[in-house]
Amino acid sequence: MNDCEKMLDFLAQLRDNNSLEWMHSHQPEYKAARAAFVSLVSDLMEKMLPDEPGLGLINPSDLVFRLNRDTRFGKDKSPYAPSFRAHISPEGRGMVPVGDYLFVSPDQIFLGGGVFHAKMPEITRRIRDQIVSQGSSFEAVLAAPAFCEKLTLQGEKLKNVPRGYDKEHPYGELLKHKSWYVEYPVEKDLFLDREAFLAEAVDVFRRIKPFNDFINKALEGLEMPGKR
Repeated sequence: MNDCEKMLDFLAQLRDNNSLEWMHSHQPEYKAARAAFVSLVSDLMEKMLPDEPGLGLINPSDLVFRLNRDTRFGKDKSPYAPSFRAHISPEGRGMVPVGDYLFVSPDQIFLGGGVFHAKMPEITRRIRDQIVSQGSSFEAVLAAPAFCEKLTLQGEKLKNVPRGYDKEHPYGELLKHKSWYVEYPVEKDLFLDREAFLAEAVDVFRRIKPFNDFINKALEGLEMPGKR
């Protein structure tokens, strides 16, 4: 069983035995699976260095999210998310600036980028204002062959152009978005071939970069709560 198989095997077991008791009794397996994921992220970061030199200053472990779930407000009280996730950015795993996202679970593996959730109205407002002032640039990013070949804009949308913006704006469909992101699904067989997966991930993240750059330009200087 290679490292990628170990990750998926552990996550499948966690999905089927999602309890504090099970996790506490399987700490060695968890630590081994997490170490394998961190190693994969580290190898990916190394291959991305020509495009993102700042990644050389980041500990890959610091880009990996915890498995613990916040169960306070939802009906699902499962204590853990059976997935390994990393936000690969020279600035760390915070929401801003946006970076490259790696999601691995037994049922779904994908690469992504952008703003996945409309958690902060200020983020949404800034991106919309950027679309108003530089919509043609964003449209060019979304229409570029390198982007269209493998990616499609996704995100939660309103039915109408939001209040405060011209209802007849030429980029009205983009303004309806509350979130702007892309996801590239990865087949399990590809993921299990480490070198092939790393090559594909680097290619996809290069295609995502102009998209992330547009969003990050809109979010430049934004201070996240609790971040200094």
